[in-house]
Amino acid sequence: MQLRAAAVSDLISIEALLRASDLPVASVADHLSNFIVAADAGGVVACGGIEYHGSFALIRSIAVAVQARGAGLGNAIVSRLLEACRSHAVEAVALRTTTAETYFFRQGFARIALSDVPGPLLSSGQFAGVCPASATVMLLRIDGRSGRAGVAS
Repeated sequence: MQLRAAAVSDLISIEALLRASDLPVASVADHLSNFIVAADAGGVVACGGIEYHGSFALIRSIAVAVQARGAGLGNAIVSRLLEACRSHAVEAVALRTTTAETYFFRQGFARIALSDVPGPLLSSGQFAGVCPASATVMLLRIDGRSGRAGVAS
């Protein structure tokens, strides 16, 4: 299994995996350079991406194919994406989810109100109507000085 930056040739596979996972594909192409994929001989089996909005980021499109679940690929992708955020001096990372609140809580994210989302992130399609209004909003503050992450209060 290879974990690597997504290539343009991965776009169709990423979108197919997202559709199979009931996740939106809107603007994936626009942010493809910030996607990570896990691939084997059969193709892309997991993916995830980041949208950067000023000093904030949105983690999105975390998906693992059914046959590849349980191997830690989701954790590896989330870890790699959060490390990228640290290297970009991101203050906080947000996400929206309808099914993975418990998973992201274990990753250090805290549930927040939509009104507490940092302003620059509101321009993302994920907050402008792509995700359902019922989606949980979560945030992880990143302490750039020490490289450690801390849960938003």
